[in-house]
Amino acid sequence: MASRRQLLAVGGAAAAAGVALPGSAHASGSRGWVATWAAVPTTVPPGEPAVLSNQTVRHVVHGSVGGDELRIRLTNEFGETPLHVGSVRVALRAGSGASTDAVAGTDRRVTFGGRADVTIPAGSPLVSDPVRLRLAPGGDLVISLYLPDRTPVTTLAAFAFQENVIANGDVAAARTVTAVATVAQDLFLSGVAVRAKGSAVVTLGDSITNGANTEANLNQRWPDLFAARLRAAGIDRGVANVGVSGNRLLHDPNPPAGSGAEAFANYFGVSGLRRFDRDVLAQPGREYLIVLLGVNDLGHPGTVAPLSEVVSADDLIFGHRQLISRAHQAGLRVFGGTVLPFKGDTLGFYTPENERKRSALNRWIRSSGDYDGVIDFDRVMGDPADSQRLNPAYDSGDHLHPNAAGMAAMAAAVPVRWFR
Repeated sequence: MASRRQLLAVGGAAAAAGVALPGSAHASGSRGWVATWAAVPTTVPPGEPAVLSNQTVRHVVHGSVGGDELRIRLTNEFGETPLHVGSVRVALRAGSGASTDAVAGTDRRVTFGGRADVTIPAGSPLVSDPVRLRLAPGGDLVISLYLPDRTPVTTLAAFAFQENVIANGDVAAARTVTAVATVAQDLFLSGVAVRAKGSAVVTLGDSITNGANTEANLNQRWPDLFAARLRAAGIDRGVANVGVSGNRLLHDPNPPAGSGAEAFANYFGVSGLRRFDRDVLAQPGREYLIVLLGVNDLGHPGTVAPLSEVVSADDLIFGHRQLISRAHQAGLRVFGGTVLPFKGDTLGFYTPENERKRSALNRWIRSSGDYDGVIDFDRVMGDPADSQRLNPAYDSGDHLHPNAAGMAAMAAAVPVRWFR
């Protein structure tokens, strides 16, 4: 049986051609709903959550693919009580960086089944009606949620790498709001889709995909930069980034009792296997998947998770094969990223045994043929003087997460031709 693998070989060898699989959410060239932005909802750590009351949360969203209509996905998936949202507004963003201003004349009311004032059941998302607003490719939106009642913040994406703001009162429709607080989180908001040609690429990963250690408000995450490459190549593909800092492939957060990790581990999100259907298969227009998971499965046990959760390379390979099987069953083409080196990291992840496991997993990703293509991030990002270490030119300083140049190198390593 012929291999479905494409191997991205760094150092001169050409990538083999891949075999196309069915699975586009809508016919090539036709218009349908395509994810242009995504955030992964998680629960919050134990204790009293933050509370909003008679306040507006204004989010800045950086789109990937453009379209002439959009839909917004809200989330109360970790709420234990219904979530009352008094109004939702969307507009094109004016300015850049930390600006949360709206472009004059672009403000639109968002409804849900015709209702502007809605209540989201506990444990549920809510998808809006179509909104007529043209979003340019790579354009930005401001999305404002007015919360009239006392609202515990129990569902959020904790690591937005974008400064969103909270303002008093119902100012959702205002061009400019006066912030009483700034939050680097996405609150009760998990997705935006546009009506467009093409389809979506989903990037499933951990903090490296989420954008850890990149500068806020600059959209330097490697999926953002990859989306820009697709646009430059004239390829109509949305990119839905469902990376979560601290995420593991095989285990949910499980901080040891009494450890400092209890204060933040819930932000890591449930395991990649557990969240796959919600975060990947539910993305509008999904056709392609890029997977980069495994480093936290190696590094967390003994640091922010119990030693009982130590995994083997075979365990990780089993988990990857499950992702591949589920993606193929749903008609997606799925590409695997090798795990980056992390010798000398400041988080305590590196051990000689963890390096042996990482090498074994990467060897399988490269050679098994199970993935439809391989993006060899390990070879791209490794130190030429010591392949077990992150290249100093790409190191953010903790010897685990890439800096802005490293994010650009990762984006450049993904062949855009796979997505034509």
